[in-house]
Amino acid sequence: MRWWRVERRHRWAGKMMARLFFLLVLLCVAGMPARADDISAAGRGVVRIVTIAIVEDEVVGFGHGSGFAVAPNRVVTNAHVVELAARYPGNVLIGVVPSEGDRSFQGQLVTVDPNRDLALIAFDGVRLPPLALYNGPVTEGETLVSLGYPGNVDLATARSAADFITPLSPVRSQGNFAGARVLAGTQVLLHTAGIARGNSGGPLLDRCGRVLGVNSALTRADDGDAGFAFAIANVELAAFLREAGQAAATVGVTCTSIEERLASDRDADAQAKADVEARRRDAEARAAAARALRIEQARADNETARENVMALAALMLVLGALAVGAGGLLEQRGRRRHALWSAGAGLLLMAGAAIAFFLRPDFDAGAIAAPGTPEPTPTAGSAALGTLQCTVDPARSRITVSAGDEVTLQWGGDGCVNGRTQYAEAGGAWERVLVPAEEQTVSVLRFDPATMTYSNTRYLLSATQMDAARRLRAGVELKQCSRDSAPRANLATQQAAIRSALPPLPNERIVYRCKSTG
Repeated sequence: MRWWRVERRHRWAGKMMARLFFLLVLLCVAGMPARADDISAAGRGVVRIVTIAIVEDEVVGFGHGSGFAVAPNRVVTNAHVVELAARYPGNVLIGVVPSEGDRSFQGQLVTVDPNRDLALIAFDGVRLPPLALYNGPVTEGETLVSLGYPGNVDLATARSAADFITPLSPVRSQGNFAGARVLAGTQVLLHTAGIARGNSGGPLLDRCGRVLGVNSALTRADDGDAGFAFAIANVELAAFLREAGQAAATVGVTCTSIEERLASDRDADAQAKADVEARRRDAEARAAAARALRIEQARADNETARENVMALAALMLVLGALAVGAGGLLEQRGRRRHALWSAGAGLLLMAGAAIAFFLRPDFDAGAIAAPGTPEPTPTAGSAALGTLQCTVDPARSRITVSAGDEVTLQWGGDGCVNGRTQYAEAGGAWERVLVPAEEQTVSVLRFDPATMTYSNTRYLLSATQMDAARRLRAGVELKQCSRDSAPRANLATQQAAIRSALPPLPNERIVYRCKSTG
């Protein structure tokens, strides 16, 4: 009997521990912040490069590597990946296989630099999201990520040659920056993010998904030696693109966490609103003090005026009484005509005294205003602010792929921007969600007239996510500015539906401070 009770207690304790462990796991998962996957966003611009050698209509050779987009229809890869295509352009086809979609595309060599081991390929039929090049400093030990299509993975998973031209997401591997080196006269980055044959031409990224270099070679790891990889440094890539006349996005902002940036931005926004409120209260206090001073001065002036009028009324009353008295004396002396004139004048003076007394100046404090009018504080319903010049606030921004250029806004009344785009009311500010037809980015634009702050929150989405956002965007009916609040309210509801379909966290948040150009 005792053994049964002990066993029962053990079972009960075990169940309780299991429940507590399950709750702890749930709390840990719930407490973990959702992260913006910048590497996956960059991966949508990574491609597999396939070369097929054909002689007399028969395939006699096959090779593949990796590449990444520097423009919607241009990709970079290693020169050795397309060496045969450069040598035998009439017999070697180049295939560009995106990471998304259901087909591949034929590419054409634009230029090849064997010394830097870089090549540029053009293609048509699809627009890829370009990757941005990071031109800032890289510290030793920094975490790096390689993206590409390692051949050993392909050999293990591919079932046929068709698998090599079927869109598939790239493989990521993580390592650390081990220093800068020179390899065959070319500046390279040494790192430990594992790569294999097939990764050649793929990007080496920082944690924010910006390109640091182009993976090109790996060291041999014989007899237990540690393996290292080489990536052609961005300084070489930038020179190659410049010589080829190919523009590319470059970013020099240090990589920061979106969670940290959003938290600090919320604090900065709250502080900005607190500053606006403090300025409003200060202006009201100054206006109240000026009004009180004006009231006291007006009260003193009123008292002086009342005393003067009442003194005049008293004088007129005395003079009137004397004139009436003089009329009586004149009447006794038989000078009737003069008596009438004197008595009449006296009565007029006495009547004037009564009128002056009853019409003496009164004091009305409510009619007194402070000198000048305090500057109105802009609100969500403010009138037109005119042309605004907005510059990036680096302390509040997280930039991964955007240029961060200045923005000029023509802010009209009721949320009309540039005379054509209608923003909707959103929590004391104005907001517009942009879902472009070609780019794989959804932007949430927001302007707060009270703090003169403009922001662009960008979500770098997959093709499937963009299709869902575009379907929701098709239901937005308000295509131009409107002063009617009903269409704006409907726009706000439709935009809320689009926002609900977006990931929990964005990839970029660019905050601007705006000033009127006068």
